[in-house]
Amino acid sequence: MISEAVVRGARESDLKAILAIYNQGIEDRIATLETEIKDSLYMTEWFKQHQNRYSVVVAEEGRNIIGWASLNPYNNRSAYDGVADISVYISRESRGKGVGRKLLSTLEAKARENNFHKLVLFTFPFNGLGQGLYKKMGFREVGIFQNQGVLDGKFVDVMAMEKIF
Repeated sequence: MISEAVVRGARESDLKAILAIYNQGIEDRIATLETEIKDSLYMTEWFKQHQNRYSVVVAEEGRNIIGWASLNPYNNRSAYDGVADISVYISRESRGKGVGRKLLSTLEAKARENNFHKLVLFTFPFNGLGQGLYKKMGFREVGIFQNQGVLDGKFVDVMAMEKIF
């Protein structure tokens, strides 16, 4: 079933739902090298850093937040001002239903509005659902960093992908 979610800018009142979805991603070990569950203080500080140019959008279905995406700083050197790193997280129940595409489309529009010329992301090579979305949306694989991080005591590879506007 395709989601009827509406994507909009995130509000502070969305942080509890954003936190829950982020923690699902951490627990499921499919979307991030983070291993420690985050708390509301962490999320509040994170949200403060994601205003203006580096923004957050949410997918809302009914009155429930079912996903979120953000534009994140890629590198603090001014040479990289036009490049944003992205994050996309979907609630377990809503994965594979088109929510990611809606979030990513809105995020790309926000990136263009804020003078980014390129988006980059880092994903696990085994995250086929995520890679499928990114490839459908025009991202290309740049390469694989071997043994980039440790997850549950084992080295894991990380795939870099990019989209140039």
